[in-house]
Amino acid sequence: MSLSLHDLLDFVVEHNASDLHLHVGQAPALRVVGEIAALEAPPLTPEDTKAYVESIASPHFLEQLETRGNADFGYDFQKARFRVSIFKVKGNYEMVMRQIPNRLFTLEELGLPGKIKDILQLTRGLVLVTGPTGSGKTSTLAAMVNWLNERENLHIVTIEDPIEYYHPHKHSIVTQRELHKDVASFSDAIRAALRQDPDVILVGEMRDLETIEVAITAAETGHLVFATLHTTGAARTVDRIIDAFPANTKEQIRIQLSSNLVAVVSQVLCKRKDGSSRVAAFEIMTNTPAIAASIRENKTHRIVSDIQTGANHGMITLDAYLLNLFYQGTISAEEAITYSQDTDEMRKKCLTNLPQPSPRHV
Repeated sequence: MSLSLHDLLDFVVEHNASDLHLHVGQAPALRVVGEIAALEAPPLTPEDTKAYVESIASPHFLEQLETRGNADFGYDFQKARFRVSIFKVKGNYEMVMRQIPNRLFTLEELGLPGKIKDILQLTRGLVLVTGPTGSGKTSTLAAMVNWLNERENLHIVTIEDPIEYYHPHKHSIVTQRELHKDVASFSDAIRAALRQDPDVILVGEMRDLETIEVAITAAETGHLVFATLHTTGAARTVDRIIDAFPANTKEQIRIQLSSNLVAVVSQVLCKRKDGSSRVAAFEIMTNTPAIAASIRENKTHRIVSDIQTGANHGMITLDAYLLNLFYQGTISAEEAITYSQDTDEMRKKCLTNLPQPSPRHV
């Protein structure tokens, strides 16, 4: 092992990489501005990767690795904090470490539309932040919690796996619970949170039917609930939730969602045209009578047009946001097409239309 883990993490911080990859048969690699680049170093052996894993994983997580094949936890380095994923591949230990920014970003720094502040001032309902892995959902949720913490006198309960951003108590009390360390499951933690006088509950991920059910119930009983899903776009998000339920309960869940899902914030991260960094593109859906009817009547295909006609409510589709970034010269046509929901339509607009002024609501 030619490079210590300390040396590798220094490289991550120095190059502002998002991830460090340690795989058998491959040199250590960094993900920088969305692309993986291997370091000039010898390929790692099984003994190398095992030594890296054992240098930071506690006996509890090593046991979990052996019994379940993977484990996730947070790790504090002197210059940054990391979310660590350790796992077994062909019987060998491997590891990916994601760098967590050492400060909380503001909503403005993340580029979130102004409509987000209206959503944050709601007192009840389910707010979903969605997007593929690595799209910045955790940073967005942390910025939302911090915005509330700095302005409102609330009790905010977060349930995370693992805890990535630490929130000191400011105007609000922030109770952060970590899965497998403080509580056994997301659903158990939500049920417990309901007995802890919460105003806001943040669910790190709605992974299973039970968690989805309990999160919707919490929203229904008068709490503001934030949660994430690995979906892109509001319509697909609604479909994913409904599809998780048995056929005989789908009608009931549509009715519940139509009245309790108050907003969906969907996001993707695109590479800037100059290659310097990445920029987020968002879809914002807030629940209007038209959208509630589309959900209730199982006509989610109408949600995109409902968002388009709801621009005066601060809504915008992901494709409109991407097109705006393209018109501004921020991202390339290729990026806009890659991340769009309707690739054929986006290709047509990017390649045939001249740049237009930015929509005023972005």
